Formats: sequence, structure tokens, C-alpha cells
Amino acid sequence: MSTTLLAKFADPLTTAKGEARASVAMTSLETLWFNTGTLCNIECANCYIDSSPTNDRLIYLTQADVRPWLDEAAALQTREIGFTGGESFLNPEMITLAQMALERGFETLVLTNAMRPMMRPRVQQGLLDLKNRFGDKLVMRVSLDHYTSHLHETERGPNSFAPAMEGLRWLSSHGFKLAIAGRTCWGEDEANARKGYGRLFAAEKITVNADDPSALVLFPEMKTETEPPEITTDCWDILGKSPDEMMCATSRMIVRRKGAGHSVALACTLLVDDPQFEMGRSLEQASKPVHLNHKYCATFCVLGGGSCSA
Repeated sequence: MSTTLLAKFADPLTTAKGEARASVAMTSLETLWFNTGTLCNIECANCYIDSSPTNDRLIYLTQADVRPWLDEAAALQTREIGFTGGESFLNPEMITLAQMALERGFETLVLTNAMRPMMRPRVQQGLLDLKNRFGDKLVMRVSLDHYTSHLHETERGPNSFAPAMEGLRWLSSHGFKLAIAGRTCWGEDEANARKGYGRLFAAEKITVNADDPSALVLFPEMKTETEPPEITTDCWDILGKSPDEMMCATSRMIVRRKGAGHSVALACTLLVDDPQFEMGRSLEQASKPVHLNHKYCATFCVLGGGSCSA
């Protein structure tokens, strides 16, 4: 990392130019995320938390980890629970964790690459049982980085497109409520990208509306080598944006680090390794403002307009 970048993101309150750094106050907890663990069945070229078949620095969350956070979220009238990884279905308790959220009445979003871990018979049966009990309260969001196998596999590795499509077809054929997560790093404008996905969905009989931004989410790219501008308090008016629009105004994420005796809340889904974004052992503690002292705050959220929530 360059000395310029360190200087730019060194102080949580002040930018490298001495301006007041922007912060975001929590308005309400609309979405509570759980990172089920950083282990993944594949290793992507640009994974924002470096998930892989060997990276277990965030360990599998258990029912005991999740239960108190769900109870606190219910008291706060949180709308949505999201599960992410790693690959969510590598966690042996994933079906039970989703059931716990659904039984409490939360809308429940599960992120997956729809590959082999999801397609194991035990997991398939568990998903079908949840769908039969809770219907569209359960949403499955499948990562499909591009609508062509070539570009998808540029990111996710050889022979990754066909298994993802098999899982996606299975979910669609069984009537699950679906969303797709794609990327915008291909030099393609959004309109053409949505048309490309639309052609794929039509050909494969996938029940996703490619023109619906909540059903096909196209995420801005985050790369460690970029040096974005810092976000100051003046940027809200300059950019015509409000801090209330940022993901950290309405969401937090729960993780448990390898070797830790307990789970903790983080400011958001993106910043899992920076200790300044660890916010406490309760949602009450985690409700304090977030200072936008990270390049992902600029590239993904403020300038990119991204949000991981549904």
C-alpha cells in the first residue's frame, strides 16, 4: 500500500487535506447481515474479503452465535436478515440459521454461488422445506458475475459457469424467489448488461427480471490498488447525495473471528479486517456513527452507489 493512500485514510475524523471527514449516522437497522464464514469452494480473482477453500479467518457462525443477535434485531423491528460468506452453504448449519431468521418473521436473503455446496441433496431438501414453509420470505441471491461464461470464469475460475447455471436453474424450476448479483467491471454500460442478462434468463427459463435493479444487482468493483478521493462533509452537497442513502445508515454485519470467544458487529459487509470498523458485542453498541475512513466507503458506497441489501 502506498504512503499516499495511508496518509489519505489515516485519521477517522480528518482527511489528508485537513477537511472534516464524512460520517454516517444509523437511522434504523433495516438489514442485519451474518457472515457465515470466509471459507469458499472457489477462489475468485478479486474477492473483497479473500474467501477461498483455505481462508477460515472468519469461522462458521453457529446457532448460539446467531440467536442473541436475532433476538435483539427483532426488538428493533429489523426488516431483513442477510447471510453471506465465503460460500454460505459450506456452513453446516446454514439451513438451520435461515430457519431461525424466518421463524422470527424476518425477510431472509441468502447469498450463494449456487454451486456444489448448495446442490448437495441434504441442502436441497432443506431449502425446499424452507420454501414450502415461508414462501417468498426467503430470497436466494446467486452470484453470476457476467452473462457469458468467458467473463464469469475470468473472475471465478475455469469450469465455474456451468455449475452456477445448474444451481440457478434448479432454484428457478422450484419456484424460489431469486436475485442475481453481477459486476460492472467489464467496460459495458448498464443497459447493455441488463439486456445480456435478460437474453440469458429467457434462454434458460430463469425467473428473474433483468430490468429490475433489486432483482439483478450490478455491483461496482472494489480493488485494493485504487486510490479514490476521500469523502468529506462537503461531498454530500457536491455529489447530491445524503448520508442516509449509505449502507451503513441501515445495516450492520455479525462475524466471529478465528480464535475469538464471541461474535462482534461490524459497520458493514465490506470491511471485515479493519479494526476501526468493529463496533461492539451488541446492536446497541453498534448503533454509533460510522466515519468513512476507508477507500471502499468511497468506491463502493458513495461514488459507486452500491448496497449489499435487497
